[in-house]
Amino acid sequence: MRRVTLKAGLISFVVFAMLAGVAPMAAAGASPKAAGGLGAAAGFAVLADTALTCTNSTVTGPVGVSSSTTAVTQTGCTLTVQVAPGAYAGFLTAYSGIAGSLGKCTVLTGTLAGVTLKPGTYCFDAAAVLTGTLTLTGTGPWLFEIGTSGTGALTATNFTVVGGNPCNVTWWVRQAVTLTTSAFQGTILAGTDITLTGTTLTGRALATGAVTMTDSHIVGCTGTGKGVKQHCNQGVGNGPEGCDPGNSNQGNAARSNDELGGTPGHPGRQGGNHNASVGAKGNSTLHSNAKSK
Repeated sequence: MRRVTLKAGLISFVVFAMLAGVAPMAAAGASPKAAGGLGAAAGFAVLADTALTCTNSTVTGPVGVSSSTTAVTQTGCTLTVQVAPGAYAGFLTAYSGIAGSLGKCTVLTGTLAGVTLKPGTYCFDAAAVLTGTLTLTGTGPWLFEIGTSGTGALTATNFTVVGGNPCNVTWWVRQAVTLTTSAFQGTILAGTDITLTGTTLTGRALATGAVTMTDSHIVGCTGTGKGVKQHCNQGVGNGPEGCDPGNSNQGNAARSNDELGGTPGHPGRQGGNHNASVGAKGNSTLHSNAKSK
C-alpha cells in the first residue's frame, strides 16, 4: 500500500499555542482508534501491569493496575491505586485493535522538531527518537503508530507537543516509551514499559508492562474525552502542577514570577527567569525554575 514520506524541515516562525500541560476541551468526532475506543480504560490516567513505581510525582485522575499482584512502590507520591482488571482489559483490546489494523499512514522521519501536523494517521516504521517542538493544528484526531515494521520504541528528550486536543491524540508504540524532560500530549498505548522522568504528560499512560514516574506529572482525560480539571497555582505558572495560567506578569515583566522571556514548555519557562533582568523598583528577585518536589 502506497505511503507518503514526511521529513522535518526548517520553519520561519514559532507557533505559540496551548501548552501540553493545559487541561484540554473535548474534541468532536474522535475516531475509534484515537482517544475513544478504550472502553473502561478511558477513565484512567495510568494503567500498569507488572509494576507501578512513583517517585516525587503527581497524577490527576484514576490510577489502576491489572491485578492485586502488581508491585506498587511510592516515594514522595500520594496515589490511590485501584485494581482494575476490566479497565486493563479495555486497554489491551484497544492496543491489539490498532496492532491488527495497521494500514495507510504518512511515514515520519527525523526528530519532529519544528514540524506542524494536521489531524491524521502518522507512523514510524521502526523506532522514533524525538526532540524539539511538534505543533498539532486542528481538533484531531491524531494517531501516531511507532514500530509498524515489527519493532520500535519511542524515546523523547526535551520534546514538547503544543496545540491540538491532548485527549484526542493517540501514540501506539510497539515497544517501550521513555520520556525525559518533556511536555507530552496524548494517550500512550505502550507495548512494554513506560518511563517518565522530569516530564509532564497531558493524557494517559497505559502500559502492558511497568509504569515508572520520577519527578513527573500526569494530568489525565475523563472517559468522555475531556481533560481532568485542575487548579493552576498563579505563583508557579507553568510549574509542577502541569498547567499554565497564562501571562501572570499582567503586562509588566517585573511582576512576573514565571515567565520573563522563557520558552513555553516543561520544566517551567526554559531559559527564562535566570537569564532575564528585572529592573522594576521594589522587585529585583529572580525566581528559580527548579521543579518543586
